[in-house]
Amino acid sequence: MTETALVVGVTGIAGAAVATRLVERGWAVTGVSRRSESGVAGVRSVRADLEDAAALSAALADTKPTHVFLTAWSRRPTEAENIDVNAGIVRNVLAAATAGGAVRHVALMTGLKHYLGPFEAYAAGVTPDTPFHEDEARLDVPNFYYAQEDELFAAAERHGFTWSVHRAHTVIGHAVGNAMNMGMTLAVYAAVCRETGRDFRFPGSEVQWNGITDMTDAGLLADQMVWAATAENGRDEAFNIANGDVFRWRWMWPRLAKLLGVTPAGFDGKPAPLEEQMADAGPAWRRIAERHGLREADLTRVASWWHTDSDLGRPIECLTDMSKSRKAGFTGYTSTLDSFARLFETLRAERIIPPAATE
Repeated sequence: MTETALVVGVTGIAGAAVATRLVERGWAVTGVSRRSESGVAGVRSVRADLEDAAALSAALADTKPTHVFLTAWSRRPTEAENIDVNAGIVRNVLAAATAGGAVRHVALMTGLKHYLGPFEAYAAGVTPDTPFHEDEARLDVPNFYYAQEDELFAAAERHGFTWSVHRAHTVIGHAVGNAMNMGMTLAVYAAVCRETGRDFRFPGSEVQWNGITDMTDAGLLADQMVWAATAENGRDEAFNIANGDVFRWRWMWPRLAKLLGVTPAGFDGKPAPLEEQMADAGPAWRRIAERHGLREADLTRVASWWHTDSDLGRPIECLTDMSKSRKAGFTGYTSTLDSFARLFETLRAERIIPPAATE
């Protein structure tokens, strides 16, 4: 029997990767997004407002998925609003998806704010020691990830499906217009540096420059989500997901600069946030886009300075333990430097960033 999947947030970094993996495996895939259709061949696209329960139910009325993959979220100014909106998204999706009575498993993507706290209290209180383990107690602060999990657990108990939660670190992948997109942001930053003659300066904290960290490739995240949805040991569990290697930004930064054809400059005593460095970058990016015939001339659609600043500006070391999923049978691995290299080549091939300096 053909498995049928509903991928929520299909135009995002994680959602597109999940949909690609499922299509490759022969699944029938419906992808839901707010504004645009999926760019993944073989995916049936549905546009729907995830915050409108009635409209979402109507949009998915003829869809009876056996598996649901939740990768969407919506940012709000306060954590109270984040909780209200994002818990509501999970609740609305699961109400619509389970109406057909076919759902057997739901996979929810969250992230390391589970351990670090929400944006407005990010790493501000007592956080667990690194590497983070899945059995850490929840922090004593409101967190929309916790609210999303609670909606998932309650729906699973009502409807009898199994679940999995996937806590990714910073995800490296390709999705234009995505709010959490460090790989593309750094590629755009480098292009502006080349255009304006600036050094490719590390924007973050001393702790991040010198400390050990890890990241998550979107394809590897997708592999784990699909594995958990289909493997006995993946059911009713929360898993960290990172590439499997660790690195220091002082090692990675010059290697990224070489891939992007710019001159690197490391941490020089204080952070240099991208939101400040790139405050005047809009006109430069438009020139780059026009000269090279790029697909997107709107800088806000290809770079998320605020999110990259929040990741690289952390005042604490941040990395995860992968033992739990490895013991359960998921042994996927990829090199983080290779992830960046693949992404940059894809972005060039799709005319999202300009060609390499030598081209």
